[in-house]
Amino acid sequence: MTTSDSLAGLTLSQFSDRLASAEPVPGGGSASAIAGSFAASLLAMVARLSVDRPKYAGYQQTHARALATGERGRAVLLELADADARAYGGFAAARKLPRETADEQSVRDGRTRIAARAASEVPLSVVDECARLLDDITAMAGRSNLNAASDLEVAARLAAAAARGAAANVLINLPMVGDEGYAATTTETLQGMLEAIERNAATVAEICGGGALREPEPE
Repeated sequence: MTTSDSLAGLTLSQFSDRLASAEPVPGGGSASAIAGSFAASLLAMVARLSVDRPKYAGYQQTHARALATGERGRAVLLELADADARAYGGFAAARKLPRETADEQSVRDGRTRIAARAASEVPLSVVDECARLLDDITAMAGRSNLNAASDLEVAARLAAAAARGAAANVLINLPMVGDEGYAATTTETLQGMLEAIERNAATVAEICGGGALREPEPE
């Protein structure tokens, strides 16, 4: 995959074909980011189905913020899908460098560490973006069009799954970065984000399943 060959420009069928091929790119990291972009799109949809509806007039501030978050998220996550593919491509290229001599091995190891760090930072950004989405998805639960409650729950579940998938890519690359301090800090940060994401996803499922409106957010 080249930098000009954007995954966002593919049809769903084309992306599915590429994902199913024997090529390593795109892979799970890009798939996770795209799943997250679908969650963002659903959040934006629910916001649009709620805004300017008299029944939900008391929640307009929540709707406006959610719409902005959804629109930002779907764009950012599509960009991260491409970034993940590029990062993995860089890692794969580093691993293919010659290692016949001590100097070659040193160069290969150094470039592998750099590439592994990039391959962990991109999916970490996916997790962070999914956490942002879930904050607003949670705020929207019980404060948006009740006819779209199941769509909002799907958004929460997709965002949580995308975050878990991206997290797996973070964790598998961290040992190859060669920096124990960075690995420990990143792992701690990641676990904190995942715990918050799971709590929010559970909250959304509970509220959406209840089928009732709740109080507007405090100003």
